[in-house]
Amino acid sequence: MLNVNIICVGSIKEKFFTDALNEYKKRLQRYCKFNIVELAEEKITDQETQAQIDKTLSKEGERILAKIGKSDYVIAMCIEGKQLSSEELSQKLSEISMLSGTVDFIVGGSWGLSKDVKSRADFKLSVSKMTFPHQLFRVMLSEQIYRAFTITANAKYHK
Repeated sequence: MLNVNIICVGSIKEKFFTDALNEYKKRLQRYCKFNIVELAEEKITDQETQAQIDKTLSKEGERILAKIGKSDYVIAMCIEGKQLSSEELSQKLSEISMLSGTVDFIVGGSWGLSKDVKSRADFKLSVSKMTFPHQLFRVMLSEQIYRAFTITANAKYHK
């Protein structure tokens, strides 16, 4: 069974997001071992400089890289990534399951992902050119992972 991790910076604060994530975690149990790993977010001032942003990305990136296994397949969630349909994501996860036992979806903090994290990525994925709140995005990503598995299983969820 494929291990699927969402490794993300920051924590969920609203109960309704936590409830939604728990629902998808429950649904995904029949298809994979699903886990969300939350990492501390760096705090910077409202008047951040590029040097502060770079330092923030570097620190968060180190924490992210420490959670990635050597043989894990890494998907960096970033705006410059490739956009896939739900069916294409389903196919991608099927391909990954033959290459690796673990896939890590990486979601950065407010400033995105460090160059080191992007370099480690096996694939860069974008869901949209729009920006979403990170808490909502985790729910959206979890839903798309669930949808991808149901497509592969020919379940009725995806229409």
